[in-house]
This record gives sequence, C-alpha cells and structure tokens, in this order.
Amino acid sequence: MALKLKYKIWLETDENEGVLGDGKWYLLKAIDETGCLNDALKKLGLSYRKTWDNLVKIEETLGFKILEKQRGGASGGQTTLTEKGKAIVRAFDKFHDKYDAIISQGLDEMLEEIKKETD
Repeated sequence: MALKLKYKIWLETDENEGVLGDGKWYLLKAIDETGCLNDALKKLGLSYRKTWDNLVKIEETLGFKILEKQRGGASGGQTTLTEKGKAIVRAFDKFHDKYDAIISQGLDEMLEEIKKETD
C-alpha cells in the first residue's frame, strides 16, 4: 500500500473556529463557474442547509458579503460572487499556484524520512 501525505489550509478565528478553507474555496469556485448555488452543490455533492449556514457564517465573520443572490424568476434563482468573494477565490488560487509544489515536495521528503527511519 502506497502512502501519500496530504494537506489542507484554512483560516480560523482566535478561538480556533474554522471560517474559510480549501473546501469553501472549491465551493466558491463552483458557484462562480455555475452562477447557481444549487448547481454548485450538486457538482460537489453537498447539502443545502449546512452549506448555506456555513456561507452565512463566513460573511458574518469576515464582515462583508461574498455572495449576491437573486430569487426565482423565469430562469430560476441565481447566485454570484461579489467582488470580495472573487478576491477570496483569487487569493486561494494564487496561494495554491505558488505553494502546492513546494509543500508537496516537503511532504514527500518527510514521508521518505519516515519510511527510512521506520524500516
């Protein structure tokens, strides 16, 4: 069996309460791509109630709106990211573009050291 080390990043409050991380980044990207919260939820296999509560919590904690919502209408509802929501996605994109390879290399080196020390 081959092992791989994985990592996730997230932002949390001083009280160690998670606010925003890779999972919500994927969600925000999916909302931006689909223009619809329900389509994004289907794409990612998430439930509405818990996800909606988490999105509200993010906005409350950050102190600004990340989503623009339009209800119903002939073409159905629409959910889009605000400019600040898009800025969050861009920041996570830039982080992962810049650091994923470096972190993966470090994790691979750590795994090799573990294997070497435990064989």
